[in-house]
Amino acid sequence: MELEASNRYGDDGSSKRAGTWVTASAHIITAVIGSGVLSLSWAIAQLGWIAGPIALVIFSIITWFTSTLLADCCRDPVSGKRCSCYMDAVKSNLGGINNKFCGLAQYMNLVGITIGYSITSAISMAAIKRSDCFHKDGQNVGCHVKNNNFMIIFGIIEIILSQIPNFHELSWLSAVAAVMSFGYSTIGLGLSIAKTVGGEHARTSLTGTTVGVDVTSWQKTWNCFEAIGDIAFAYAFSTVLVEIQDTLKPNPPENESMKKATSVGVSVTTIFYVSCGALGYAALGNNTPGNFLTGFGFYEPYWLIDMANVFIIVHLIGAYQVFCQPIFKQVEDRCFNRWPNSSFIKESPPIKLPLFGVYSFSAFRVVWRTGYVILTIVLAMLLPFFNGILGFLGAASFWPLTVYFPIQMHISREQIQAFSWKWIWLNFLVLLCLIISVLAAAGSIATIVKDLSTYEPFNSVS
Repeated sequence: MELEASNRYGDDGSSKRAGTWVTASAHIITAVIGSGVLSLSWAIAQLGWIAGPIALVIFSIITWFTSTLLADCCRDPVSGKRCSCYMDAVKSNLGGINNKFCGLAQYMNLVGITIGYSITSAISMAAIKRSDCFHKDGQNVGCHVKNNNFMIIFGIIEIILSQIPNFHELSWLSAVAAVMSFGYSTIGLGLSIAKTVGGEHARTSLTGTTVGVDVTSWQKTWNCFEAIGDIAFAYAFSTVLVEIQDTLKPNPPENESMKKATSVGVSVTTIFYVSCGALGYAALGNNTPGNFLTGFGFYEPYWLIDMANVFIIVHLIGAYQVFCQPIFKQVEDRCFNRWPNSSFIKESPPIKLPLFGVYSFSAFRVVWRTGYVILTIVLAMLLPFFNGILGFLGAASFWPLTVYFPIQMHISREQIQAFSWKWIWLNFLVLLCLIISVLAAAGSIATIVKDLSTYEPFNSVS
């Protein structure tokens, strides 16, 4: 019996973890190479050939560095017990009000990302219909379609997938989504290369969009700030790093596996990001649309563009689950603890499903998770601003979750002396990233305010 128990449970009494650095890399690539890659050509168009690629590399280095710090903070420094979520890690290492601040930042960001992915998936679905229309009727026809029906389709799919019990059972979905990421990124690269070498020379510059020609001076300023937010959003996976690490088996030590996965994930991502961003800008120039695959910088071959958008949709279906599972777990754990005798919450009788085997059915899980997906879809219909939303989410999450908490937990855990050289440069990095985040948020808010001037609720049109 003891041997059987050891095979079923991990070193802390929880379900046995079977994850490796390979599955963690898949989760990271699924989380990172998301809708953010679609806006990077636009971001480089705002920043130019010098600042754009440099910003991409700098953000990748910061993300890699702070993620390795965070990986070392996923066990309680006293008891050695694993932390199953970001809030637990902050509570164990910093305590006090930091735990509440972390929870507010993390879960607001996770909700925001799931809303953003609902918007992006609908735009990609609409882009398939528009692409076929452009091919049939010509590029001068508007071919506009409403996004709401596509958001509802995405929501129905997510309601079904949201019944996957926990993060540990998402590896297959993340693997599929990671393949999709490479698929549409590669198609975007191919289209950009083909257009660049095909003799169409788009107007580009070292400093990006030109004041007085492409934009006004104020637009240039706000767009540059928003572009920084888009780049920050593109690298956002710290919100789920602790949850990903909690899926790893204890041998080898999970922090070592997570560091390896982080290095692989961020390296692969950076190569794709710089390539997609730079080549997309080279192909489309200063008029690069906010989304270089759905904004129709490319029209032909239409079937290849359709394929890229199918890949985006499948990827976002998986990525949505990566980001919403921590929300599901947090709410369900709290409800289990609050109402331990509730049969509605606790009961999960096994049901045999064809092709899937035995499934633990929970009425509470069905009701709560379905309600959450419906809420995100409704909010997505209310907030159909692709670039502005991405930039704001990136700015809001980058500083507290990617920079502040990992560095402060590292300082506390390693007992780094105040005003020592290491303490000074770590806190200088925190301050610098705070300034960047504030400026990026301001630029994104300015864009959202401008979009609101022509906005009609529940009337999103591609």
